[in-house]
Amino acid sequence: MPSGSETTPRATSPAAEAPVREAGAPATAPPAGAKAPARPGRAVRLARLARREAPRTGLAAAAGLALAAAFPPYGLWPLSVLAVAALALLTRGRTARQGAWTGFAFGLPFFFVLLRWLHVVGYDAVTGLSVIEALFVALLGAGLAMTSRLPGWPLWGACLWIAQEWARDRVPFGGFPWGRLAFANTGSPFTPLAALGGAPLVTFGVALAGGLLAYAVVGAARLRAGAARTVRAALPAVGAVALAGAVTVAGYAVPLPTGADDTADIAIVQGNVEKPGMDFLGRPLMVLDNHVQATLQLARDVEAGRTKRPDLVIWPENSSDLDPFQYPEARERIEEAVRAVGVPVLVGALVDHPDKPGYIDNKGIVWDPATGPGASYAKQHPVPFGEYVPFRAQLSKVITRLQRVPRDFYPGDHTGVLQVGPARLGDVICFEVAYDEIVRDTVKAGARALVVQTNNATYGRTGQPEQQLAMSSLRAVEHGRAVVTAATSGISAVVAPDGRVLQRSKEFTRDVITARIPLRDGTTVADRVGAAPEWALAIVGLLACAATHLIGRRVRPEGTERDMDKKGQL
Repeated sequence: MPSGSETTPRATSPAAEAPVREAGAPATAPPAGAKAPARPGRAVRLARLARREAPRTGLAAAAGLALAAAFPPYGLWPLSVLAVAALALLTRGRTARQGAWTGFAFGLPFFFVLLRWLHVVGYDAVTGLSVIEALFVALLGAGLAMTSRLPGWPLWGACLWIAQEWARDRVPFGGFPWGRLAFANTGSPFTPLAALGGAPLVTFGVALAGGLLAYAVVGAARLRAGAARTVRAALPAVGAVALAGAVTVAGYAVPLPTGADDTADIAIVQGNVEKPGMDFLGRPLMVLDNHVQATLQLARDVEAGRTKRPDLVIWPENSSDLDPFQYPEARERIEEAVRAVGVPVLVGALVDHPDKPGYIDNKGIVWDPATGPGASYAKQHPVPFGEYVPFRAQLSKVITRLQRVPRDFYPGDHTGVLQVGPARLGDVICFEVAYDEIVRDTVKAGARALVVQTNNATYGRTGQPEQQLAMSSLRAVEHGRAVVTAATSGISAVVAPDGRVLQRSKEFTRDVITARIPLRDGTTVADRVGAAPEWALAIVGLLACAATHLIGRRVRPEGTERDMDKKGQL
């Protein structure tokens, strides 16, 4: 038969039937009874892992520090985009566990620098809160690593940034929104996006621009490593850069409603405190007396014609350091100042809760020169471990410092819309300006301008007042409202509806700021859509992670970058 048409089996040798040896496998099987090499101990394995991951960990930490510099008091907002790009590159093609570690290495130094103002309480507080917040970024890193295997990964990564912030804003103990990408971009081209979708849309724009830059870097690296350096091969990277630029400047196309339906002349009284730090109150009635004296001087300036009489006066949070309803001397001092200036004054005071013995209300009280105290607003979101102590009975035995919070603040149950003279103002107290829903509900309840009563004396000259003022600027754009910040020791400020800071005081000085502010009735798109964009984007990010998990068995964790590059799925 022709040689090419063999039909009978050929004899084979045992060697021919043996399986092909894998590259790197031993040539012969180990002798019977031989022991396998001992597995390295846990300490050795951890040391090897640390050496292997050290360069990437160092880069992640540097990127986290860069992100911290994007926030006030430094305010280098372009670093927020670059830091997002760096985290995307450092987690790309990694396992979820590796991505989580990279995210934690990014988040810990970021929050430590951002929240360094807590060192007034103690560096253990800075470290503890930074670790808790960094755990959320660890989950973000895991998600970025997983979704980096999908086409269009910059989009899924931006959605995951929203999901991470959504979670941090709500848990634990009501959440802690400090450090959102949006709060680093209150004076950047991304800022006008707040009028469409609030702070979440600003974060999304920053994260998407950063992800697209990372996409361009990966594309450029693949182009450099490949043989085909054609215009067509360069188009993805060039297109990503162009799209990142378009996302960055898209905010300029967003109209910002600033027209006034009415106006009000206001005066902000910053009475100052005795000294910064935990013991800013000094002797009883000192803080109140400072605000009374500043208001009496305002009244004298009005009578002398040096200053126009305002329609209303705003005092800050804790401007009365004694409960005016329990201490007659405090009430008399307030009434003296209010009668002298002759217009309603919004007074900040800590008062005993009327129905909950042992609890305190942190209130803004409208004090009229003729009728005395009237409508009031109680802070809805007291600060855990600062204004109330969770698990007080257990934790106070371990952390004796918590005894400096002798009584818990009780949360208010309604928004802070108050009629103060001719103006219907929305009162927001201190840290509440960081929470989307509190400010949004206040505007939707009818506030024509916003007032942030705050007491930053504990954290003066630490960068915290600048960070909080940046939040006021974002809220102004988000809701199309003037925002007035009244602080005991600074920074007091007037912010226009387009986010511009028109006037501001210096810290730890006595000052009175007078201004005419616009009162507006219209609402922005962000007011009307509410939290829907945040929920939608967060869900998309989580669904992307779920999709990656479902197809994960068909994608190898090791060598993922090489596999995706071959497919062109950058």
